[in-house]
Amino acid sequence: MARLAQLHATAFVTGASAGLGQAFARMLLSEGVRVWGTSRDPARLGALAAEHPGAFAPVALDLADARGAAGAFASASAAAGGAFDLVISNAGYGLYGDFGLVEASAWRGQIDAMVGGVLELSHAAYRSMRGRGHGCLVHVSSIAAEFPIPYMSGYNVAKAGLSALSESLAFEARGTPIAVIDFRPGDYRTDFNKAMRMGPQNDTTRRVWSRLDAMFSASPAPERAAADLRRALLRNRSGIVRSGSLFQARVAPLLGRLVPSALKRRATAAYFGV
Repeated sequence: MARLAQLHATAFVTGASAGLGQAFARMLLSEGVRVWGTSRDPARLGALAAEHPGAFAPVALDLADARGAAGAFASASAAAGGAFDLVISNAGYGLYGDFGLVEASAWRGQIDAMVGGVLELSHAAYRSMRGRGHGCLVHVSSIAAEFPIPYMSGYNVAKAGLSALSESLAFEARGTPIAVIDFRPGDYRTDFNKAMRMGPQNDTTRRVWSRLDAMFSASPAPERAAADLRRALLRNRSGIVRSGSLFQARVAPLLGRLVPSALKRRATAAYFGV
């Protein structure tokens, strides 16, 4: 059996139908881990289920429905033997637009799903892990927690919230066999930009979106993120893991800690062509 499966025999991965979530699920399956993967439309998980019969189980889950998501997680946990060794909260979506032009309810809905929904799942997972004295929680945050993306206010707030949740739980779990990983990917070549929910636009937002779209298309493949996560899981300890291009994952965070906030904002504006 592969090394990773010796640490984590079962895993629950949200947003497993595409992008980073699918790459994480495939990596875990290749390591001999049994995976329960979620999607709002479980039909999109058919290929993984067909490729890994008995090892991959599709789960219908929508973070916007907190009660339904909690029920789906509980049912999957029971099927996995009562608890999961590893829970990766990856599901989410992008909403792009000028903060004042997009209705407040849209921003609030995104934050409720991507923070409130994840908090519900993490609460249930953390309780079971603490009871068993074993487990790992992974919150897929973003470099946007450190460098907010222009015109993606709700996404930035949600990802910063997940990083804060990870830090809080890592502190509470210190001295226990439970690990909490704040996984912060930069841009990756997925369908994230193609599935972006677009609010009302103006000349500035359209110009910045053109820049963002080009950056997404030129980014690394999601398998790099899966490899970075695998290494972090094998270390089996809490902490922040940045993943992506050299500039986004290494250079920018270092400069962000060294330069004044005003200079950081000017650099961000230049980077995104604002």
